[in-house]
Amino acid sequence: MKKCLILANGDAPKKSVIKYLQKSGYTTLICADGGANTAFKLNLIPGYIIGDFDSINKETIDFFKDKVKFIKLNRQNDTDVEKALKLAISKKYSEVILLGATGDRLDHSFCNIGVLLKFSDKINTAMLHQKSFMKVYNKSTVLNTSQGEVLSIYGIDHKTKITSSGLKYSLNNDSLPFGVKESTSNVAIADEVKINITGGKILIVREYEVLKRNDFFRLS
Repeated sequence: MKKCLILANGDAPKKSVIKYLQKSGYTTLICADGGANTAFKLNLIPGYIIGDFDSINKETIDFFKDKVKFIKLNRQNDTDVEKALKLAISKKYSEVILLGATGDRLDHSFCNIGVLLKFSDKINTAMLHQKSFMKVYNKSTVLNTSQGEVLSIYGIDHKTKITSSGLKYSLNNDSLPFGVKESTSNVAIADEVKINITGGKILIVREYEVLKRNDFFRLS
């Protein structure tokens, strides 16, 4: 299973987070345009830098020009994160974690969540920001959990139905349309949580430190 990281131009993750994920199997780092500036500051060498290059600094380009493959795409119908995701799909990666996808602009944050949903039929998509790890699920799944772990579940529309086992607040063919109903701060009461999904996609937000402590990233 080929897994990769995409580093966008938002709030920078810690270098230790990226190094841990790379050791857990997310071996390739793809920088979406200005995300390369973050890689440069963290002294990380990406596999690819892709985008229209309107955000990347000259010193970053100069440093990486003989070390990294640059892919310049000027088309404006895709965001730089979309360009990076399409590259990951073309390179046959099966799973991606998006980093640096949030910052001081809510529109960028919402856009990146939407992009993950858009591409989740072609590649397993997730996002990590500080304490939170969010993953898109478009089919039923079994989550490795630890008892007491807090996780939140968000649906998208009324058509998507969710049934669960192993949660303190169980779901029974419930819909969780965004802006109407949520399952925030639910709690795992078993070592496995089973989620049955019909009719659409959901987002599950978990605690990064819990996933790391139990080495669940290696199991994904």
